[in-house]
Amino acid sequence: MDNQQPQNQNLTRDEAAERAGVVGVDSYEVALDLSGAPDAAVAGYRSRTRVAFTATAGGVSTFLDFIHGGVTAVVHNGRPLDVGATVDGSRIHLTTEPGENVVEVDGTALYSTSGEGMHRFVDPVDGQTYLYTQYEPADARRVFATFEQPDLKAAFTFTVTAPAAWHVASNQSVAERTENGDGTATSRFATTLPMSTYITTILAGPYHYVADSWQRTLDDGSTLQVPLGLTCRASLAAHFDADALFATTKQGLDFYHDLFDYPYPWGKYEQAFVPEYNLGAMENPGLVTFTEHYVFTSRATEAQYEGRANTIMHEMAHMWFGDLVTMRWWDDLWLKESFADFIGTLTVAEATGFSTAWVTFANRRKAWAYVQDQLPTTHPIVADIPDLEAARQNFDGITYAKGASVLKQLDAYVGREAFTAAARTYFRRHEFGNTSLADFLAVLEEASGRDMGAWADAWLRTAGVGSLRVELEEHDGVVTSAVIVQDGVDPTTGSPAIRPHTLGVGTFELRDGVLARSGGFRLDVAGARTGVPELVGRPRPDVVLPNDGDLTYAKVGFDAGSLAVLLEHLGSLSEPLARATAWAALWSMVRDAALPAPVFLRAVRRHVDTITDVGVLTMILDQAESAVRRYCPPAVRASEHEALARAVHGFLLAADPGSDAQVAFARRLAGLARHGGLDDVVAGLLDGSAPVGGLVVDEQLRWALLQAAAARGRTTADALDAERQAKPSAVASVGHALALAARPDAEVKAAAFETALSGIGAEGRPLSNDVLTATVDGFLVGSHELIDPYYERYWPALAGIWAERSIGLATRTVQGLFPADQDLGPEGPEAHPVLRTADAWLASNADAPRALRRIVIEQRDQLARTLRGQAAV
Repeated sequence: MDNQQPQNQNLTRDEAAERAGVVGVDSYEVALDLSGAPDAAVAGYRSRTRVAFTATAGGVSTFLDFIHGGVTAVVHNGRPLDVGATVDGSRIHLTTEPGENVVEVDGTALYSTSGEGMHRFVDPVDGQTYLYTQYEPADARRVFATFEQPDLKAAFTFTVTAPAAWHVASNQSVAERTENGDGTATSRFATTLPMSTYITTILAGPYHYVADSWQRTLDDGSTLQVPLGLTCRASLAAHFDADALFATTKQGLDFYHDLFDYPYPWGKYEQAFVPEYNLGAMENPGLVTFTEHYVFTSRATEAQYEGRANTIMHEMAHMWFGDLVTMRWWDDLWLKESFADFIGTLTVAEATGFSTAWVTFANRRKAWAYVQDQLPTTHPIVADIPDLEAARQNFDGITYAKGASVLKQLDAYVGREAFTAAARTYFRRHEFGNTSLADFLAVLEEASGRDMGAWADAWLRTAGVGSLRVELEEHDGVVTSAVIVQDGVDPTTGSPAIRPHTLGVGTFELRDGVLARSGGFRLDVAGARTGVPELVGRPRPDVVLPNDGDLTYAKVGFDAGSLAVLLEHLGSLSEPLARATAWAALWSMVRDAALPAPVFLRAVRRHVDTITDVGVLTMILDQAESAVRRYCPPAVRASEHEALARAVHGFLLAADPGSDAQVAFARRLAGLARHGGLDDVVAGLLDGSAPVGGLVVDEQLRWALLQAAAARGRTTADALDAERQAKPSAVASVGHALALAARPDAEVKAAAFETALSGIGAEGRPLSNDVLTATVDGFLVGSHELIDPYYERYWPALAGIWAERSIGLATRTVQGLFPADQDLGPEGPEAHPVLRTADAWLASNADAPRALRRIVIEQRDQLARTLRGQAAV
C-alpha cells in the first residue's frame, strides 16, 4: 500500500500559517483498532479521531489532514457531513463555526512497510508481527486525522485495541485496560500534556519489556519519580543489555536535571528499539523510539557503544529542546536538532565514561556537515522551508552537525554560564509553546549582555563552509610573519561570508620521529586576515594546526611545510582530537581535488594502524575505500585497490586478538573484498580453514563476507538461501537481499534493477525500506558492463517513482540508483556523459517537485566532485 499516494499531501508554510490563524486546537481523542495486524492480508485498520478546537471566526474554510485508505464518516458539531464533498485526497475540508468546534472522523488508515506512519514488521525468526509509528515531520496523518503542523499543539488521549497478549504503549501510561473476550484487549492511555502531532506515538506487538525507575529530590523537598522502560522484539531479548541502557539513561537524566534546572516533565521515560527504522531515533516524549541496530547481535566496538550513548543523550535533550519548546515551523528545525546534537555530545563527554565524544564529533558528525554544506543545495542553518517536502529533506548535516558546531562555537564565544542561563530562561518562558530564532536570541542577549544580531547573521543566516589556513614567513628558521587567512563565500548569494571565530591554534615539533605538542593558544578571528603574534619571533613549528581543539566550524588548510610533515609522521601524533582534526583536513583536501587520492591512500597505509580511537579508524577506512572507488582514475584504481586490500589484510593479522581494531579491519576487508583481491581470505574466514586468532565471524561479519563472495561469483543463490534459513533474523534478511543482487550475472542484475525500480518483491508485495536499500546496494556492485545499460531506464522513471511512492521509499530509490560510480574519460570532468544526462533531465524537468530535483542536483554535484578528484591524480 506504500505505492499509493493520495493527492494534496504537500502542506505549505503559508497554508499552515493561515490555518494557525483560524484554529486553536484543544484536544484529540484517537481510537485505533489494530487487532487485525497479524493477518498480512489485512491492509489497514480502523482509525477514529475526535478533535476539539476553537475557531477565531465562523464561516472560515480550513481542513484536517488524513492520508487514508477510505473515510466512512465525518461529523462536525454533531452534524454528519457529505464524505464525498468533504474529503479531497488527504484533506478533509471544514467550515468553522465560531468558538468551540468538534470534528469526528471515522476511516481506515493503512499499515506501512516504508517506516512512515504505522510500520508493520513480521519477525523472520518467529513469525510474530510488530507495529510502531514514526511521524516526523508530518506522518501522524497516516494514522489519524490531524491538524498536521508543529504549532497546533494539543492534549492527546489514545485508545488502542490489539491482541490481548501484546505489549501496547504510547506517550503516557495505560490508564485503563479491558479484556474484550475475543482475544483482544483495549488500552486507554492517560491524557498527554500539550504536544505537537509529530511526536505522538503508538507501539504494539509481543515486545520484550524491562522496567526500572529514576528519581531525584526537587528544590521544594519533594521527590520526582520517573518510571523507566526498555522494549525490543522478543527474539532479540537474549542480546538486550538493559542494565547498560538504564545506566546510560540515568546518567543523562541526572545531567539534564542539573543543567537545565527544569524537572523532566513528561511522566514516564521509555525507550523502544524497533525494526526497519528509517532514523537513528525519534524523540517522542515518554516513549522514544530507536533503531534496533542499537541492540547488538554481533560484536560491538567501543565506538558503537559510544554512538548509542550519543543517540540516547540526543533524544533525551529533545525532551526539553523540541518537545517542551517546539519550533513554530520547520524553518527553525535547527532550534531542536542543532541543540540536541551539541548538548547530546556534551552530555556523553561529561556524564559518561566515553572520553572521545568530541573526537567522534570532529571526525564523523562534522564531516557530514562539511559534505552537505558544499552542495549546490546548501542552505543557512535557519533555512527557508516553504513546504513539507522541503522539510523532509532538511534533516541533514547542516541542520544537525553544522548547527551543533556553531553552538559549540557559541558556547566558547559567550561562555558556558551564559549559554546555560539562556537555555533555562528559554524553557520556562516558552514551556509547551512554539518559538522562532528571535525568541532564542532574546534570551541569549539577556544572559550574555551581548548583541547577538551580527553573530546570528554570520552563522545562522548564511550558508557555506569557510576555510582557515595559516600563512607563515620565516628567516633563518624564525617566524617573521604569521597570519590566519579566512576565505568564505555564501554560495546561495555569492556574497562573502567572513565569520567571527574563537579558535585554537596548536603547534607541534618533530622530536625523535614523534610529533609532540610544543604549544597552543586561543585566538579571536574576525576578518579575512588576522595576525598571529604568538608565533612571531619563535622557531618555525614543524606543524601548525588551525582549529586545534575543534572549537569552530571551518575547513582547515595547512601550509606546505606542515602538510609535508603530517603526511610522513601523522601516525606519531598521539593526541586523539588533534589527530582526528588533521585526518579530517586531509580527507577534505581529497574531496576538493587539492590532494591526490593516491597520496591520501599512502598516508592511510602508513599511519592508520596507529589510530587508537576505533570510531576514527572506521571512518578513515571508509574514506580510504571511497578514495579508491571514486577518486582514483581507472589507470591507478586497480593498483590502489590491491595495495589497500593487502594493507588492511596485514593490519587485520597484526591487530591484537579480539580488539576493536581487529573487528574494524575485518569489516573493511569484507567491503574491499567485493571488488577482488581477497577471494581466498574470504573463503578461509567463511569455512574456517584460515581463521584469524581472536576474530569471531559473527552474524554481521559473516553476511558481509557472504556478500563479498556473492559479488565475486564464489557462492550460489541456493547457498545463500540455506544461510538465511539456518539462522533467520532481520540481519539475515537484509544481508541475503544484498548478496543475491550482488552476484555478477546479467539475469541477476536485470531482476534486481526491476525489483528496485518497481519497489515490488518476488511475492508481489511492496519491498520494505531496508530490503529495498539492500537490493539497490547489491545491484550497484559490479562492472560497468553489467550495470550501465540499465541507466537508460533510470531517468525516464524518476517522475513516476516520485509520484507513486511515499517520499521515504522514493528517496531511497532515486538516490540509491543514481549512477554515482563513474570513470573519468578523455572528455574531462564536466563533460562526462552522466553529468550531461543529469543536466538534460534537470533542464527538461524544471517543474518537477523541488525535493526530487534536489536529489538529482546533489547526486550530480557529488559525481562531478569525484571526477575532478580523479583528474587531479
